[in-house]
Amino acid sequence: MSPKESEIFKNYLIFGGMPFLTTLGLDDSITKPYLHDIFTSVVIKDIMKRNHFRDVDLLERIITYIMANVGKAFSATSISKFLKSENRKVSSDTVLNYLKGCEEAFLFYRVHRQEIVGKKILQVNEKYYIADHGFREAIYGNNQRDIELVLENIVYLELLRHGYVVTVGRIGGDKEIDFVCDKSGKRIYVQVCYLLAFESTVKREFEVYSSVPDNFPKYVISMDEFDMSRDGIIHKNIKDFLLLNNY
Repeated sequence: MSPKESEIFKNYLIFGGMPFLTTLGLDDSITKPYLHDIFTSVVIKDIMKRNHFRDVDLLERIITYIMANVGKAFSATSISKFLKSENRKVSSDTVLNYLKGCEEAFLFYRVHRQEIVGKKILQVNEKYYIADHGFREAIYGNNQRDIELVLENIVYLELLRHGYVVTVGRIGGDKEIDFVCDKSGKRIYVQVCYLLAFESTVKREFEVYSSVPDNFPKYVISMDEFDMSRDGIIHKNIKDFLLLNNY
């Protein structure tokens, strides 16, 4: 990847992939207001109008909470408790209704968790990913600080584009695999992290696969340029992974 392409990818990590951004020169003072305007004029108004919601402040608070917690497991009850701490008393059912409206507008994608052994789908503490992480930068900020969450969001959307049905895999009581991806009888597993800079990180990301009782392809995706594949587990730099036509 050339220096220019690396710079483009760096900007993509922060500002997302809305098509018109390139015409703005990726100037931070212009890009963020543009993304914010799209979010408020299209996304918010569409969700409010489509679902006959009346409380725009509540919708914005829920959306901001999800943006802050992209890729993290939480429940409607968690959001309700958070809002209560901010002096907004809202029932879990109301939160679920607003979450449903966001999903139907394709602002967020909800991802179920499943047991790897037993294949039981878990209906609690699901995860959410945003349709374009540029909105997160414009509304919530901190994409650079939360780079690992952003990378995970990018990989999730790429897996959807390849036609996979994606869940979060749970092994035992406390181990999780970021993505379990199924398509037409084919399965792959994907772990995403920022950098494999420490042996403890390498151990965490690779050894989680030791409890997986099958031989489907297993990936670890990171920003590292050096290939750290081992024990049949494929390591890919995220830029290379995104350019793959088939996996």
